Amino acid sequence: MAFISGIQQIGIGCIDAPTTFTWLRKAFGLNVKIFDDVAKAALMTKYTGGEIHARRAILAMNMNGGGGAEIWQYTSRTPGAGKKVNFGDLGINAVKFKSNNIETSFKNINLNTGCTHPEKSPSGKFTFMLSDESGNKFQVVNDSSWFKKHVFMQGGVCGAIIGVSNIDLSIAFYQNGFGFNNIVYDVSGKFNDLGEDVKDQNFRRVLLTFENPNTGPFSKLLGNIQIELIQALDRKGQKTFENRYWGDLGFIHLCFDVSSMNRLKLNLEKYKYKFTVDSGDTFDMGESGGRFAYVEDPDGTLIEMVETHKVPIMKKLGIYFNLKNRKSQKPLPNWMVGLLGLNKVND
Repeated sequence: MAFISGIQQIGIGCIDAPTTFTWLRKAFGLNVKIFDDVAKAALMTKYTGGEIHARRAILAMNMNGGGGAEIWQYTSRTPGAGKKVNFGDLGINAVKFKSNNIETSFKNINLNTGCTHPEKSPSGKFTFMLSDESGNKFQVVNDSSWFKKHVFMQGGVCGAIIGVSNIDLSIAFYQNGFGFNNIVYDVSGKFNDLGEDVKDQNFRRVLLTFENPNTGPFSKLLGNIQIELIQALDRKGQKTFENRYWGDLGFIHLCFDVSSMNRLKLNLEKYKYKFTVDSGDTFDMGESGGRFAYVEDPDGTLIEMVETHKVPIMKKLGIYFNLKNRKSQKPLPNWMVGLLGLNKVND
């Protein structure tokens, strides 16, 4: 039984939300604004120094398939500076974007921003890395789950590389808590695909995958998931958000799309994983709404879970998907999900 419907988005704390949106749109085709909202993060005080802070958030997606990016900017304070994140540090080290042709993605993306040359990952498939101006790392990987069908596709988010201190505890967290039961590889050593700056360091790497069972309204759009756990073997990983607030610069959370929050909560609690934040009911984000919650992985990395209740289709006309009382777990028809593309931002 599936507890999640895919990756909804990755949270990215930034200085200027429109600038970050433009970069992600040009690099990865995240050109559909699901929402662009200004509000106060009233339920996140546990992670914002006990104070309520205001923010602007943009959720951007690529309608070829995959998850999106929640671009998150403080408007009530200057965000804390990002730390240089080394592979094996505790937190989200890199975000995985999907492609069905790595060579073509490399040529296209490299026109917009510098990339490492494609190298083989432990799975034997080519991949490459790139960074934005803030130093956030992104990895382009091969994936076969798509919402649209074309000869070449660059898609949205399909996973993350997450630094951990005890990889076996983290495997249990994702397997038991969320259903990541397929291990593609479990390898240790030195790796060329992570970049020149760590080629002489030793790591243990485990790739967990979740084959989307197409359960949940947007599951066909979101597709499969790759979670790669990485543990540094030559040093102790540092917490990427130590002495900083959630929402400061960097990758702030990984968010799963959920079709039944109550069922997921019961499953997590069975394995002693407790929600640290829970909106409890529909949380209004202006243009969208839903129930959201957070749980921490064994190292404190934040995993968000969202059960979507309202999504804008044509905001100017006030047309929305209303999913709160939807009882079916089947995905919405493709033509209905495709209407989200009406929110596309053109060059």
